[in-house]
Amino acid sequence: MRTITICLRNLFRRQARTFLCILGIVLATMSIVTIGATTFRYITIIKEMHTYFSGKVVVVSKGAIVIEAFPIGIGSLPENMTEKIEARAGVKNAVPMLFIYNLEGALEAVPTNFTIGIPPGDWSVLVGPTPLRLGGHWPSAESSKNEVVVGSSLSDQYNLTVNGRIKLNGYDLKVAGVLDTSSALLSRSTVMSLELVQDVYGYNRLINLIVVEPIEGVNTEELADTIESEIKNVNALTEEERTDLAQPLISNIETWTLGIRTVLFILSMIFVTTVAMMNISERRRDFATLDAIGAPKIFVFKMVLTETGIMGLFGGIIGTLLGSVVAILVASLFTGIPISLFFPGIFDITPPLLVFEILVSTVAVSCIAGVIPAIAAARMNITEVLRAEY
Repeated sequence: MRTITICLRNLFRRQARTFLCILGIVLATMSIVTIGATTFRYITIIKEMHTYFSGKVVVVSKGAIVIEAFPIGIGSLPENMTEKIEARAGVKNAVPMLFIYNLEGALEAVPTNFTIGIPPGDWSVLVGPTPLRLGGHWPSAESSKNEVVVGSSLSDQYNLTVNGRIKLNGYDLKVAGVLDTSSALLSRSTVMSLELVQDVYGYNRLINLIVVEPIEGVNTEELADTIESEIKNVNALTEEERTDLAQPLISNIETWTLGIRTVLFILSMIFVTTVAMMNISERRRDFATLDAIGAPKIFVFKMVLTETGIMGLFGGIIGTLLGSVVAILVASLFTGIPISLFFPGIFDITPPLLVFEILVSTVAVSCIAGVIPAIAAARMNITEVLRAEY
């Protein structure tokens, strides 16, 4: 405790220098948290998509870009292709879908709203056991021409409630239900009948994916190969193949994040080492006096490391707090979603484990940065210092 008190007193004696060093650590840590939290969220969303259509084959147009389970690039299929696939041996059923993503603003880096069309009665193929909020219902075959189901995030943002109205491309539609889910995809989706989506967005009898469920016991890889060999200009993707397509993207994002984190930590080390060396240079007389009165060299070593660790701790705490806030601001800016909708799920954007990891790493890096100055202070020649200072 006495060592910490002495270290704090030494740091406050050089307030401007200490402030600038901590500021540098704050900026580096804030950037690391912001970038780390943002990319972590993107990767989580991509991996979440892998949970859709598990054990099934997804058929898309050849050349379409597919992220896990959904096509995001060009390429459409005729709706009647579903019948051709259902006629194949080993196919239990095939469900056509139309997946449309919307970028509402020029600054949006990722789609924020999705529209998904699916035949009435096949809703569970997409949403599984996801429930609707109280009072909601899925559109029937008769009501599906003007009823939709919206995700919880869209409902909260636009104040959409059951039996409310929503307008899409000039169509006045009724909200039949609200999905009670925290899924990043479903919470931002408007789900409606396939025919209604085709009318609203002008896809005349067109779809962009078909979800194929094999008969029990049929190998999905063999079924996918059969579909590709018998039907031209399509890709039939198994669960493993869809994951393999997304893996390079995830790896690139993780590598990019690691590179930036490494550079920022190195800069933090340089800041701390420079300030510690300057402090030691100015306190040569103090260290020599401590040595002269019998203080062990390890005490000087520990004191310098403690000072750099304290600067790292202060900078890390402030930086992680500011970084969490900035991460939410960035997410709101690049998605168009109001900030107020992010705060209830702040731990989805900045997971506590990620924040703790960055904070511990910041303190550790600061302590490592103080090793060289601490060794220099401990090895200081007392005779030369006393001769020069007194």
